[in-house]
Amino acid sequence: MDMKKIAISILLAGLVVSFSSCSLFEIDNYDAPGETLRGEVVDVATGEPVLTDQGSEGIRVRLKELSWGPNATYQDFNCMPNGTFQNTKLFKGNYHVQVDGPFIPLIREDENGVPLADESKTMDISGVTQVKFEVQPFLKVEWVGDPTVSNGKITARVKVTRAVSEADFRAKIEPMGGYSNAFLNVTDIQLFVSYSSSVGYRARDERWSGKNEYSGSTFNSLLGTTVTIQSIGAIPSGRTVFVRAAARINYDTPKGSGTKRWNYNEALEVMIP
Repeated sequence: MDMKKIAISILLAGLVVSFSSCSLFEIDNYDAPGETLRGEVVDVATGEPVLTDQGSEGIRVRLKELSWGPNATYQDFNCMPNGTFQNTKLFKGNYHVQVDGPFIPLIREDENGVPLADESKTMDISGVTQVKFEVQPFLKVEWVGDPTVSNGKITARVKVTRAVSEADFRAKIEPMGGYSNAFLNVTDIQLFVSYSSSVGYRARDERWSGKNEYSGSTFNSLLGTTVTIQSIGAIPSGRTVFVRAAARINYDTPKGSGTKRWNYNEALEVMIP
């Protein structure tokens, strides 16, 4: 081998050693996120879970890891239909935790950003950490008897009442600015139908799910009364489906988001004869 080839071989060997010691080849020694946050959202007046939809129209959980300082970003995920939530992929640290849903906002500010109330949580998450949020739901939706079936259509009866009084709603929402009496109007009742036991807006069959819509304050006289709602189309005979009813008011949470969230009742199983 001539001297020129020897020099090239030595140079290449040096480059290999140099690159193998470079940070590009270092092993990532950070532990994978493995801490768990488990939580529940309940009605402060009754202790009952706030039932929801497992989607962006349901209860949103927002985490911010304060350990990262001013560069911290939010991490959002959603509650399960029964009002509980779980995240098993978190780093150990100090977090700000809040929930947004069909209930009085936990964080309230006036139009100038001046804090009015803050019922969110700041907590250390390590191992398995539990948290409970006690909230004031807008509405309570209840079944009245069992649904009936005729010619493939489901007829259900429900009762919708206010879970927070009009006076309390106004006392907490009006100071945030831009208040309207129309916020309290019930806009619709939905009857979601699905083959899935997680039935809701995100898990509904549009061929069969029905709704009652109301304009202005027309539903006020129906609060606390039995309201009938039907599915649409004809569900095939011999099938088993799940149904849930949901109602909402004309108020978006968080304020300004444009998302008006439903309060739900529990899912029922219905056999189509």
